[in-house]
Amino acid sequence: MSALAQPQVIGLITARGGSKGIPRKNIMPIAGRPLLWWTIAAAKQAHRLHRLVVSTDDPEIAQLAREFGAEVPFLRPAALAQDNTPHIPVMLHALDWLESHGGLPEYLFLLQPTSPLRQAADIDAAIALATERRVDGVVGVVEANRHPYLIKKILSDGVLEDYVANPQGYVLRQDFPPAYAVNGAVYVNRCSSLRRDRTILPPGTLGYPMPVDRSLDLDSPLDFMVVEQLLRRRKVSP
Repeated sequence: MSALAQPQVIGLITARGGSKGIPRKNIMPIAGRPLLWWTIAAAKQAHRLHRLVVSTDDPEIAQLAREFGAEVPFLRPAALAQDNTPHIPVMLHALDWLESHGGLPEYLFLLQPTSPLRQAADIDAAIALATERRVDGVVGVVEANRHPYLIKKILSDGVLEDYVANPQGYVLRQDFPPAYAVNGAVYVNRCSSLRRDRTILPPGTLGYPMPVDRSLDLDSPLDFMVVEQLLRRRKVSP
């Protein structure tokens, strides 16, 4: 990891100790390494991050993060490490600490450990997109595996109804307009926008398309099984 690009961008890995679905998920072994290691390793290989900071409430995670080469300059308050804690307060807490200890970067890059298939090239490309286009946000997206035109809802009487109406009526699936879903792997936000708008999807946010095999997000034991196989097939570390 080297500071070759301006403006300054700091990577922020959010890794709390608790996990509602999978206990101790952020340090659970996967493909021979703790889950957290994969995100730190990719970030350290990126060229456009100036610093890599981990926000955690857990001393064990903090120690592992330091061993893996990340900074853990503070422990996150327990109030910001609950099951229902959104990302924005956690990011703002990190910004407040950074501002009081040397100044704010221009951009904050949120890196969730639950996206271990993300690679250093994705980090650099997303930062380049944000800085070259001078936008407030860039978010990773993947082509939706179910197009919105195919999604249905069930009414109270059991009748199926389109969730999103197809304005052209029936057409072949290959003729549907492209549809994308946020994949959780990449969030680049201008710090001033985060404080002003309090959203990771501010107006004018650009999408950074990623392939499925780098977009999977870990949320269940089945996800772990699938992602572990993909990680083991890699010839080298991220």
